Amino acid sequence: MVLRAQPLAGLTGAEPLCLTATEERVLARFEGTSSFVATEDLKVAVNAAVSLQRPLLIKGEPGTGKTVLAQEVARALGKDLISWHIKSTTKAQQGLYEYDAVSRLRDSQLGDARVHDIGNYIIHGKLWDAFEAQNAPVLLIDEIDKADIEFPNDLLLELDRMEFFVYETRQTIKARQRPVIIITSNNEKELPDAFLRRCFFHY
Repeated sequence: MVLRAQPLAGLTGAEPLCLTATEERVLARFEGTSSFVATEDLKVAVNAAVSLQRPLLIKGEPGTGKTVLAQEVARALGKDLISWHIKSTTKAQQGLYEYDAVSRLRDSQLGDARVHDIGNYIIHGKLWDAFEAQNAPVLLIDEIDKADIEFPNDLLLELDRMEFFVYETRQTIKARQRPVIIITSNNEKELPDAFLRRCFFHY
């Protein structure tokens, strides 16, 4: 499969891409795979995002191989893939965690001993899974433009700091290692400028 793309695009005010010798060695890591032929521009985009630890935003029409790219990057780099598929009803909080208050109330009424540990009712989201992985995974946030316009901005702090706070248990979840973050968009709606400034992007 071939994913055709425009050259790596920066945003107004972005610094030139200056790489150290170590970073240049890292850039050689993704060269496509036997089942995925990547353009030179796409290789540079992927490896720059990996080396400089910034999210990579891939825009394109449906069916052009955006999701497959994340799968192939994970395979080529020997990393696990964690996929978060976004729908129109998806909220940013779901990527962190959800508190199942209904189940806790039911267990309380039934006298279940589990109710005394609120942690039993915290459902991990995909970002939590990615942050707690022993080895840095590839985190795919797929079709981000399907969600509400504020969805990307609601993730800014967590993606910048690589941590979030769980209010119910009073604990901070910090990434063991920064995951490789690949975000796809079908370009159905414009994404917020504040979010775009934090990404490399490729068409």
